[in-house]
Amino acid sequence: MIDRQSMAAVAKTALWTAAARARESSRPDRIFDDPFAGLLAGEEGAALLQHFHTDRAPSDGNPFIAIRTRWFDDFIGDACGGTPAQVVALGAGLDTRWYRLPWSDGTTLFELDQASLLAYKVDRLHDVPVPASAQRHIVPVAFDDTDGWVDALSAAGFDPGRPTVWFGEGLLFYLPEPLAHRLLSRAADLSVPGSRLAVDLIGTGIFSFPYTQEFLRRLREANSPWRFGTDDPAGFVAGTGWQVDAVLEPGMPAAAFGRWPEASTPPPTAVVPRSYFVSARR
Repeated sequence: MIDRQSMAAVAKTALWTAAARARESSRPDRIFDDPFAGLLAGEEGAALLQHFHTDRAPSDGNPFIAIRTRWFDDFIGDACGGTPAQVVALGAGLDTRWYRLPWSDGTTLFELDQASLLAYKVDRLHDVPVPASAQRHIVPVAFDDTDGWVDALSAAGFDPGRPTVWFGEGLLFYLPEPLAHRLLSRAADLSVPGSRLAVDLIGTGIFSFPYTQEFLRRLREANSPWRFGTDDPAGFVAGTGWQVDAVLEPGMPAAAFGRWPEASTPPPTAVVPRSYFVSARR
């Protein structure tokens, strides 16, 4: 059995994110249901959720992760379109969509992330039923190995001639900008027409705004610093070979889900913290 002590480098932020999803799932007005998040988060994840909490967040927690999770859920459902799909989760972490989304027969999901994190998830959820008519491939990778993940994905059975649904939730801002650019560029290279992409990005204001400094310090202490932001998310993604469909921010009509405080929507300026949801296609 794999426990947290034996995992080589499980990102604390993955446990924190799982705890945030568990908190959302416990709400009577939840905007998604992840019945497995609490098992993955455990007591450590719950403690980390409080650790990363800031005084400016609502008393019931920052709604961002809940909104982001729901937005990616909706994107994946729309992109797959109720048909067999080839799906690649970049930085799958403790994401449980394989267990909780209604995948169509013939779907193939590739989950890419660090080996210890994926092994921990599989071990903790070993008794959870999985779709009988779809396939999942666990693909241990290190994204700082520029193209090693491509080779690993190919070896796992990825079909470059099949349209692919790519998603990278909570990943790119942990990478240096050149590596984040290379990652999306290689995904574009592997994608035939009809492929889709969803990622989230942060603006550069997050790194300079006073009230985010304590949060960023705690991320550094957890060995999970945010490294990259952009104030032109559409331009960044388009520059990697994708055709951008939409750029949304939490609080916009298509990215609020009744949860984002209207007064918290930032004005259109780069000097305040911003987050972006970007969808694109080939």
